[in-house]
Amino acid sequence: MKADKVRGLDEHELERELREIEEHIFRFHFQKSMGQVDGLKKARAMRKDRARIYTVLRERQLGAKK
Repeated sequence: MKADKVRGLDEHELERELREIEEHIFRFHFQKSMGQVDGLKKARAMRKDRARIYTVLRERQLGAKK
């Protein structure tokens, strides 16, 4: 997910996306522990997407305080 797309979403959509990504990451770690790993690049992309969402949410928090 690109940063422009993340910035275009409202807070409820961002939180929904964040929950989905967290669930996917949890499943990935579970599969990894079971030895069924596939798509390491996908896991890296999910972590980066999660970081982008957290960044945008924090930017909005700081922007609202000013």
